[in-house]
Amino acid sequence: MSFVRDVLSFPRRIGYADVVVFGALGGVLYWLVLISREWTSGLQPQNIIHIEFRYLPLYTLYSLSRGLGAYIISLLFTIAYGYTMAHSKRAEKLMLSLLDIFQSVPIVAFLPELVLVFVYLFPHSNIGLESASVITIFTGQVWNMTFAFYHSLKAIPTDLRDASESYHLSKGETLWRLELPASAIPLIWNSMMSMAGGWFFLSLSEAFTYGGRDFRLPGIGSYMSVAVDKGNVPAMIGAVVAMGLMIIFLDRVLWRPLVIWSTKFRVEELSSEVEGKSFVLDIVQKSEVLQLLNRSFEQRRRRRQERRSVQEFANMRDELLHEAFDAPVAVESQFRKVLGVGLMTMVFGALAYGIFRLAIVFSTEVSGPDWITILGDSLLTLVRVLAAVILGAVWTIPLGVVIGMNPRYSRKLQPVAQFLSSFPAPMFFPLFIFLFVHWGISIEYGSIFLMLLGTQWYMLFNVMAGASSVPTDLQEMFHSYNLPRKEWWLKLILPAIFPSIVTGAITAAGGAWNASIVAEFVAYNQKTYAAHGIGAYLTAAYQSGQYALLGAGIFTLCLMVVLLNKFVWRRLFNLAQDRYALNV
Repeated sequence: MSFVRDVLSFPRRIGYADVVVFGALGGVLYWLVLISREWTSGLQPQNIIHIEFRYLPLYTLYSLSRGLGAYIISLLFTIAYGYTMAHSKRAEKLMLSLLDIFQSVPIVAFLPELVLVFVYLFPHSNIGLESASVITIFTGQVWNMTFAFYHSLKAIPTDLRDASESYHLSKGETLWRLELPASAIPLIWNSMMSMAGGWFFLSLSEAFTYGGRDFRLPGIGSYMSVAVDKGNVPAMIGAVVAMGLMIIFLDRVLWRPLVIWSTKFRVEELSSEVEGKSFVLDIVQKSEVLQLLNRSFEQRRRRRQERRSVQEFANMRDELLHEAFDAPVAVESQFRKVLGVGLMTMVFGALAYGIFRLAIVFSTEVSGPDWITILGDSLLTLVRVLAAVILGAVWTIPLGVVIGMNPRYSRKLQPVAQFLSSFPAPMFFPLFIFLFVHWGISIEYGSIFLMLLGTQWYMLFNVMAGASSVPTDLQEMFHSYNLPRKEWWLKLILPAIFPSIVTGAITAAGGAWNASIVAEFVAYNQKTYAAHGIGAYLTAAYQSGQYALLGAGIFTLCLMVVLLNKFVWRRLFNLAQDRYALNV
């Protein structure tokens, strides 16, 4: 009855917030119409990318839709994969190793095959090209988010886990009431970084050509690519301005409200922090339409919970009354186990066959000197990856702590950091190659800086998330003792954010491995600058059509990532969880 009364009285309570909500809803619907027209339009043999300024707003909407679509897929994957990995001891090690490999293997090496497969599946519409573009952006977003969510679940305090069990919460209720709120802060901060990481592949995914065919899609990435090819400086400036406005729009409309909203999930008893303000958050809180929908959702959820409680009681009663029927249940359970074993046997059999065929190819087409070259190049890239992570940590840790622990600085500097991190780093590579040539810096060393351009932000955003979640009562306790600044860093800040530093280092290393394929092999002014490393090796093998060497390089890269994870990152992560996580 309360819901009916709210509906009947709604017209008398409508305000400016509801007008804004209805206006935004109309804009979103029109946006979806434009996107649907682009996706369902016919596949063209050659897509014409216009560089007139009037096309920029539409191209910006197209790129934004691909980024948001990839983010939605990334979020669903993050929750499903991270939850399974955190709760299944049997699958955790395998899934974690696969995650390390997936985030480190350059998607650029598989982009042609990905595009061709989707074009083959959808030969008469743009659905295939759009799907390939979204998946490419997805591969630049998802790994960082999944690591953050998984590490957050592992760091949930034990007493909160015990409390959820004492209230007999189901797995779904525990996820909704405990695990998602506990991971909200790091997940939101890493989502910002992941969205920025997805833009790294924007130009590549929208301006792709292969085998004399044009697979370009209208968007900011392809717009910038055409502008650079034609040397149109005003168009390049226009693309940069459009990209900047899109980043500011996302920050004001999406990320800033989520950051402010997530502060209520901080695990603390005291809080002296002044909450930030957001126009979008104010609209959401004041809109009668949204509040009405929220109350309706809560009522339905309570009714479902009551029905579930009654059903659980009935199930317990039936189990007590019908113990004689346990045999059929046991038979069904045994059948499921047999079916699961059979499916796993088929999967491992297919993997074993694939490994066998791969071994035959490697033994016949890859010589011993080739393996030595691949191993040496992989070790050189490993050194560059570790150097990029260390150099990034030197400046991102202190700056991330300052931004994360000071709400005033956070409101001013967080949008700046997001703005800078969201620009695709490869767009700046020609500028730095020019500087390297002018200053006489070899690409062997300069490639470390090029990797740093795309990986330092992973560390910064993770540190910002970790610093923003440090309980205020712990900070006030340390301030009450008037300890020196050095002790404040060594005894509180570094131990408190150490899990975030480890997460940032893992994701930054993965980003560096991925960036190596474009940082170690750069074309500038009709000249190629190549460093000795696995990234340049993979690029050269791909361009020359030596796919056996390409496969051997990817295999070696995966093996090195697994070893690095086992002997370095996994030990650091266990140390962070055992000694520094607030989960005891």
